[in-house]
Amino acid sequence: MALIVQKYGGTSVGSVEKIENVAERLIAAKKAGHDVVVAVSAMSGETNRLVAMANQISAKPDPREYDVLVSTGEQVTIALLAMALKERGYDARSYTGSQVHILTDSAHTKARILDIDEAKIRADLNEGRVVIVAGFQGKDEHGNITTLGRGGSDTTAVALAAALKADECQIYTDVDGVYTTDPRVVPDARRLDKITFEEMLEMASLGSKVLQIRSVEFAGKYNVKLRVLSSFVDGPGTLITYEEENMEQAAISGIAFNRDEAKLTILGVPDQPGVAYNILGSIGDANIEVDMIIQNVGGDGTTDFTFTVHRNDYGKALEILNKTSKELGAREVIGDNAIVKISLVGVGMRSHAGIASQMFKALADERINIRMISTSEIKISVVVDEKYLELGVRALHSAFGLDAPKD
Repeated sequence: MALIVQKYGGTSVGSVEKIENVAERLIAAKKAGHDVVVAVSAMSGETNRLVAMANQISAKPDPREYDVLVSTGEQVTIALLAMALKERGYDARSYTGSQVHILTDSAHTKARILDIDEAKIRADLNEGRVVIVAGFQGKDEHGNITTLGRGGSDTTAVALAAALKADECQIYTDVDGVYTTDPRVVPDARRLDKITFEEMLEMASLGSKVLQIRSVEFAGKYNVKLRVLSSFVDGPGTLITYEEENMEQAAISGIAFNRDEAKLTILGVPDQPGVAYNILGSIGDANIEVDMIIQNVGGDGTTDFTFTVHRNDYGKALEILNKTSKELGAREVIGDNAIVKISLVGVGMRSHAGIASQMFKALADERINIRMISTSEIKISVVVDEKYLELGVRALHSAFGLDAPKD
């Protein structure tokens, strides 16, 4: 008998009818002989409704009370799902995060899970019950309700699977797996049967929204096999697991992209020790995250320094950089918030030469100019003008043989 942890997101439990469909899936798992623990999100739109009410009352809601408010969405779902199972003759019990002692730190709205006491869950499983746990939430050492940040139900499910040493953690969502890229951009994108934790982490960090990045980190750390499946269409989904030594890896597994990029350049900065800190120190102090960095040294004793930030931080970063420019005696500051980042991801890069040149040729053939380049062991990222995003992704998808075979 296998122990399976399943997770259902907001769109999967967005109505009473959909909650009843989830109940039927859980019953099917029980009939197949599995023990089942399920983590659920709030019904789609519910968390947004609660947040909107909080913002009507306060522009900056108190973090503790904010968590008390937004955690109520999941409580509705767990109760309705337990009722649906009982109505069908299957014993079930629902729990909030604090009731099953999901212990977190005290960082309200973005807490991290520290420990789970699985004794209560195991006792219920031994009695044959389906255990339903509210995702996204826990409690700190003082008994305060905490939440894990948007998408935190994924992390709840993985943490439960790790604590219970489950055979598999199944994430049910509105897509039927992980694709080579976004099918809305490339209709010929393929569903991957398998992808490594490393690749999924890169894909998630680079813009793929299938899984919350913290849940993938957690799964990799505790060796929890993850499977992404559709709540609405039957199928095998995509298994996320460790790289298998005997498996021949394709050079590229997927293409991620991020539209939320902006680029800033400070020109003619004196080329001397500490210049990078002087430029980025104040950016970091403003809690602005920097992504790609390029520094070019000129022949006149000056340097040009370019970096990217999230597009929402562009205005603030530009203001800071203009001030820094005057302090350093730089020549000019320029910016561009109409850029995007396109990234190739694949553990097969380690053993395949020429990936970068093939990427650059595919873009050049479409007359797409590359603004910045960044590489790691299993990733190559380029920054290009926003208007070339879809053309660039499609060209690369085709160039690396990722298109689905034609019938």
